[in-house]
Amino acid sequence: MSNKAKGIIWGTVSAASYGLNPLFALPLYSGGLNADSVLLFRYGLAMILLGIMMKCKGESFSLKHDEMIPLIVMGLLFSVSSLALFTSYTYMDAGIASTILFVYPIMVAVLMRVFFKERVSPVGWSSLSVAILGIMLLGKTSNGQPISMFGVMLVMISSLSYAVYMIGINRSVLRTMPVYKLNFYVLSVGSFVFALRTLFTTGLQVPPTPFYWLCAAGIALFPTIVSLVALTKAIHHVGSTNTAILGALEPLTAIFFGILVFHEHLTFRISVGIVLILTAVSIIISEKTISAHLKLLFHRRQALH
Repeated sequence: MSNKAKGIIWGTVSAASYGLNPLFALPLYSGGLNADSVLLFRYGLAMILLGIMMKCKGESFSLKHDEMIPLIVMGLLFSVSSLALFTSYTYMDAGIASTILFVYPIMVAVLMRVFFKERVSPVGWSSLSVAILGIMLLGKTSNGQPISMFGVMLVMISSLSYAVYMIGINRSVLRTMPVYKLNFYVLSVGSFVFALRTLFTTGLQVPPTPFYWLCAAGIALFPTIVSLVALTKAIHHVGSTNTAILGALEPLTAIFFGILVFHEHLTFRISVGIVLILTAVSIIISEKTISAHLKLLFHRRQALH
């Protein structure tokens, strides 16, 4: 299997699992937990599980001196992204927040172009445009209420932090670090951040029943461990920009479970949005073939003239 095929598979898994955040977070909110408590359990349980997995695999926990600062920075970036996103859920519908979050592929593409001179192909820009159009069709307000501008600002902060995190993983000494170790220390930094916040500011709320503990375990496993490990592997195989574009599948996960679990309606508008997003992802998967056909058509036109 080629590196690109592996990257697409890992990117799809990462996006789909990350889109499960609202599925587990919203019940925890209804159980009385605040955003910091939810994130502390998310990061803390995920860190413990990753540590056990590393121990079982016989992986080393040791770090080099030049890895410590980048790990702290990546941990802080991911923590800021999570906190901003989870706080935004209290100001707007989670589906709308997940939709707005998708501006991060544009941020990744622009930052990679400005700072690393990475050229995004016309096929890549086309797929990004189609994906954004599809995402816009998925976003809708409930009962005609205006979207909270403060909530939008929080999601934009989350998007920017996530974009810089994705680039940092790919463009630092962390690129060669084993995947489990990298994510273990990123989650360790986040756990420390949210432990301090619950200790000195918001206070700690504990899941009150076994159901809410299952939600806490679910948010630690699927949108955290599975998503982060798959994200890192995808970035290593296909780079930050293509991995970000594959993130268009994140809102689809929320839509799917919204229909399946919360009995939301599948409207024509949402259906069109889903088709556009799947089309965008298909374009990325077939980029080499599409580029080859475009070059062939160009050369044929040149020959005719």
